[in-house]
Amino acid sequence: MPDDGMSTRERILRACWTLLEKGQGAKTRMSDIARASGVSRQAVYLHFSTRAELLIAVTRFVDAESDIDARLAASRAAMSGPERLDAFIDAWGNYIPVVHPVCRALLDMAPADEAAKLAWDDRMSALREGCMAAVTALKTDGILRDGLDEAAATDLLWTLLSVRNWESLVEDCHWTQARYVEAMKRLARQALMRTG
Repeated sequence: MPDDGMSTRERILRACWTLLEKGQGAKTRMSDIARASGVSRQAVYLHFSTRAELLIAVTRFVDAESDIDARLAASRAAMSGPERLDAFIDAWGNYIPVVHPVCRALLDMAPADEAAKLAWDDRMSALREGCMAAVTALKTDGILRDGLDEAAATDLLWTLLSVRNWESLVEDCHWTQARYVEAMKRLARQALMRTG
């Protein structure tokens, strides 16, 4: 085993992350991850009893390595609903390019791979919680659009901020990242906030 200062767990997570980013997700077995991390297959299973557990851990590891808490700090500290909404969209919208290779791998794998589906659902649940917090702040300020309850507003924001929508606008339509984020802020305000 290499003496690089990393724990076995971290070595496994980094190897899995690398394999996902290289687009090898669906073909990657626990033995492939063991080989890439320089540990035995048994060591992988000692740290992660199932592939689903490993994939979920990798997505959370990517969050930790990318300092998701610092990215979300402005949203969490916001003093108003609109400020929280904008800060959350800034944080998530600018985070998508960072995590997109892993997201894309999980999306591609999910239809035929239960472990990947569980990992994807775990991450989308975290995104939904952030959307709900922004919507709740709008409701608390009394500016949630009439006719929208918090659940429907959360559904709308969560869908608006989907990775697939980012792919369509940034990758397919060649929008800049800045244009994407600003458009999402504007659309979210129009969809969720009371006018006048």
